[in-house]
Amino acid sequence: MTYDRLVCASCAAPVSEGRCPVCRANRERLQQENPFAALTPAALIALLAVLVAAVALLAAHQTA
Repeated sequence: MTYDRLVCASCAAPVSEGRCPVCRANRERLQQENPFAALTPAALIALLAVLVAAVALLAAHQTA
């Protein structure tokens, strides 16, 4: 889950904006736990597509 969709219970603002100390602390904790948390779903899909293309090129190169 990306932290840009989380809402702070303390200030009712998105955690990604870091408006209060609670938001900033949770944002830092989430970034340290999972470095991919800041990636959007579209970026993850693009990364997966690049990985699939690289594997396909590698497989095509080995069969040739």
